[in-house]
Amino acid sequence: MNAINAVVFDMDGVIFDSEKLVVECWVETANRYGVVGVEKMCKECLGLNRLAAKEKFLKHYGQDFPYDSYKQEMSDLYHKRAREGALVMKPGVVELLTFLKENDIKIALASSTRKQVVTWELTDAGIIDYFDEIVCGDMVSKSKPDPEIFLKACELLEVEPHEAFAIEDSYNGIRAAYAGGLRPIMVPDLAEPTKEMEELSEVILPSLIEVISYVNRG
Repeated sequence: MNAINAVVFDMDGVIFDSEKLVVECWVETANRYGVVGVEKMCKECLGLNRLAAKEKFLKHYGQDFPYDSYKQEMSDLYHKRAREGALVMKPGVVELLTFLKENDIKIALASSTRKQVVTWELTDAGIIDYFDEIVCGDMVSKSKPDPEIFLKACELLEVEPHEAFAIEDSYNGIRAAYAGGLRPIMVPDLAEPTKEMEELSEVILPSLIEVISYVNRG
């Protein structure tokens, strides 16, 4: 096995229990306008950036679907509830980040979410200073499952992809990490592991707590 010099995290569904909140807010918004099937669409969009998600929605609902206005309404509702305490960290986040820092393992974030939102959420949670580098969806031209965001994170960390674990919960995230040559660790959230995920992931673990002992093994 290659030595591990870095860990690259996804954010939504890995660090924060945010994907369930996103789905709840989308469903509430969709119900207001009589839009059906939005929960399934949300799951198909896991790991995608805003533009890729919009493209998928328009393909499903039609080009005249008012995605931008619905997305803004959903986003306003999401941030309101997040400020009210509905956005919580996943178990083991601080423990894993602390372990990595204590062992001089570089830490990056590779999130499809916009930088403004990422910065606010990490700062509000008090964990932004753990990250050596942060790469967001609006800082790259291609969305996961393209590996661009992971490769950029490795470049900024000055590590080779094979020296980095990538912690992901979504299918598109695992596909991106695998395509980039990182060592994918799947910690499932909304998306249950499939045969494909078992093949692409180096390991599938139930929580971030288990990641500590796995990373410790190298």
